[in-house]
Amino acid sequence: MDSAAVDTFEAGRGRLASLAYRLLGSAADAEDAVQDTFLRWQAADRERIEVPEAWLTKVLTHVCLDRLRSAHARHERTAGAWLPEPLLDGDPMLGPADTFEQRESVSLAVLTLVERLSPNERAVYVLREAFAYSHAEIAAILEISKAACQQHAHRARIRLADERRRSGGAPDPTAARRVVEEFLAAATSGRTDRLVALLTDDVTAVSDGAGLARRLLRYRSPERVASFVRAGFKPTPAKRRLAGGPTTMYLARVNGSPAVIAVVGERVVGAVAFDITDGRVSALYGIAAAHRLTRLDEAWRRYDPGVPVLDAW
Repeated sequence: MDSAAVDTFEAGRGRLASLAYRLLGSAADAEDAVQDTFLRWQAADRERIEVPEAWLTKVLTHVCLDRLRSAHARHERTAGAWLPEPLLDGDPMLGPADTFEQRESVSLAVLTLVERLSPNERAVYVLREAFAYSHAEIAAILEISKAACQQHAHRARIRLADERRRSGGAPDPTAARRVVEEFLAAATSGRTDRLVALLTDDVTAVSDGAGLARRLLRYRSPERVASFVRAGFKPTPAKRRLAGGPTTMYLARVNGSPAVIAVVGERVVGAVAFDITDGRVSALYGIAAAHRLTRLDEAWRRYDPGVPVLDAW
């Protein structure tokens, strides 16, 4: 392949990776999809490709859709063991964040919710909301009619509308950080009443159980979530052995949301991300399975987290 063709692909690599991550919810899978697209670009008759960006977008989208429809992906997702891979804010794979729709499309809440969508609905939603493609352009990418594209977009909006109303929009980062600090203090105080007061009435919590459980752990209601959180934040010798040593906790942001990052030495061993609604926690996402933390861990080694909020846990 000549250098001009390589340069053309590399110029769009970041956008392709961001699109793939939004479609697949996994940084590792997104990188694989981008590489598959590069191989197809390498083998293509490029002289017949009039608009390389459009061609690459179409190929990448179909690579991602094939992955979503694969037997392995269907099994993992329908078995209830799937969670999106969290990314530290500033990661280029998070892509454009100029509009509310772009930021929302990469939040853990939305990445989790789009699991309810069919592959085509998901592709239409991402291309429309995060990348501002027209219905005509999306129809050409997916090789469907414009009317079908509009129907997919309508169904996606309806399926996500209730959760959008529930979230109440993005909170002020300073106020959100304060809520998380209060939450962490309450979680480690042993006082359930303080913790319950910081949770919305319809709060939910989901955890991958550090990858040890076959299915995700899900909790609803302030009392059940508070009990789960207290147990999770209570230090024990067994937890320290599982983590690999004493744990230090920092505040950071992942996928646009406030989060607590658990670190042993320089290695990230867990992340808890929060949705904040009207000054209270409306959802928690606990992620500690090693394969979901690879990219976050790599980024953390180049990150200045500041002073820990909890040391030698």
